[in-house]
Amino acid sequence: MYKTIAEFVEDWTKENGISRKIQRALTDDSLQYRSDPEGNTLGKIAWHMVVMIGMTGSAVGLEVVAPPRGTEPPISAKSIADAYQTAAQSMSEQASTRLRDEQLPSEIAYFGRSLPTASVLQALIRHQTHHRGQMTILMRQAGLVVPGVYGPSREETAAIRARQKG
Repeated sequence: MYKTIAEFVEDWTKENGISRKIQRALTDDSLQYRSDPEGNTLGKIAWHMVVMIGMTGSAVGLEVVAPPRGTEPPISAKSIADAYQTAAQSMSEQASTRLRDEQLPSEIAYFGRSLPTASVLQALIRHQTHHRGQMTILMRQAGLVVPGVYGPSREETAAIRARQKG
């Protein structure tokens, strides 16, 4: 659990950078891909990640620049990626300037539960990680090249090996 806002911002910066890479690898055509008729589309999951930044920011008392819950996803992959970048940057700026370390243990309401602010911030990062995992699987199934997340992807590894042989 975070003991300082700086710890959260550092973690958030690293993790949203990874999410931005995933978001930027989407194509307009891929947004409609789903693994089964009942599943969410890649576009819907990507958009949900954007919306959740704003919802979580609001829960901890911030005014994050993000689309409201219930907003339909754009049909453009670039629009989703740009909205993600805006919301992620806004979260960093708002957290850095408006949250204080002493607020982290304070209990707040979050989706029907009472949780410490630090736990809510950590839940945001875990939630983003969860959806990145879903997206990378769907992206591979949709025929997209998946960027590396915590290490190189299959394609990045092949490129590294080719350069080493080269």
